[in-house]
Order: sequence, then C-alpha cells, then structure tokens
Amino acid sequence: MSVTGVNKRPQGTFDALMEFKDAGLVATSAAAQVDSAAKVVDLGTGLFRGCMILEVSALEVDGSDEMYTICVQLSTAAAFANDSTSKTAVMIQLGHATPLIIGAADTVGRYKLYFDNENDGVFYRYARVYTVVAGTPATGINYTAYAVPIQ
Repeated sequence: MSVTGVNKRPQGTFDALMEFKDAGLVATSAAAQVDSAAKVVDLGTGLFRGCMILEVSALEVDGSDEMYTICVQLSTAAAFANDSTSKTAVMIQLGHATPLIIGAADTVGRYKLYFDNENDGVFYRYARVYTVVAGTPATGINYTAYAVPIQ
C-alpha cells in the first residue's frame, strides 16, 4: 500500500479485479454488487492477506435507529449457498442505532478492514461483501469497496 495525500493515509492501488462493490445506495440487506450483479472474488487456493477499503459517501441516520453492518464473507464455494462452507472474516458497524458495537461510526469517510482467508487451517477461496441493514432507513448507505493485497 502506498501513502499519498495531505493526510498521509494509506490509499492502496485500485484493481478492477478486486472491486467488491461499486457506487450505489443500499437500503436492504444484500450481497454487494458490481455493474448490477452480485460480486464474488476468487482469492485463489493459497493464503490471501488484504485490506478491504470502504469509501462511504452517504450514510442516512435520520431516524436514529439505522444500523449498517458491512461484512467481508469468505466461502469454499463460489455460490455462498451453505453456511457450513462460509465464514465472516471481518465486519464493521456504521449507523446511529442502539445498541451499536463499541466504536461504531456514524459518519461518511474511509474505513479499512484487514483480513485473510484462512480460518482453523482452511483456506477460503471466495470472498464477497455483504451489507446487513437494520432499523428504518429512508435512503440507506452508499459506499464502494475494494480489496488491496498485503504482501
């Protein structure tokens, strides 16, 4: 990851093959999409270490009960159809609901989620981003997501 900009924040290098979600409003729970299709990324058969970069451009919290949980999910099967073959690697909560986990944010900005695809000796080849929406959002959350490999 490179460091650029006035704030010297890690920016990462965007790779379209590692794009998990393009811009678009999310108002109900769903798997992330790119070009209007659910996106699953093949991380390969070995160890993948990465940083999921979330660029949140809009976050509706007007009702004070909105909660958006963004998860990086892993699976041994590309279909993500079976809970026994899928795991949540990492997640973050954004919003204004009660209760939120400690440290949850209610502002737009950049969020980074570090993860790898190994759990208890199993390498999970496939990854996706999933958003769980709770509360009564009028509009929802708008963000993009892409992963940057970490060497």
